[in-house]
Amino acid sequence: MKSEKDGWRELMALIVQLDSPEKLSDFFDLFLTIEEKETLSSRFLIIRALFEEKLTQREIAAKYKVSISQITRGSNALKIIDQDLRKFLKSKLK
Repeated sequence: MKSEKDGWRELMALIVQLDSPEKLSDFFDLFLTIEEKETLSSRFLIIRALFEEKLTQREIAAKYKVSISQITRGSNALKIIDQDLRKFLKSKLK
């Protein structure tokens, strides 16, 4: 029986094969609800704002209409990511 980790790996392997933003959008329309896409979008905006280091957490919360706890979770996640991923994201999100 396949585990959740196996499913995640298979999903990631499938996603990297999508070769256009349109196909990726259609794919996520199939797998994610509107609420899940909104949550993912909010997380992206939070992570980008944290990398930019221009706004306080309260200002980020107000700007994107998210809770401080969502920002804290994003901030905590950034503390444990691999340095190579951190460098990649910093170069792409600033």
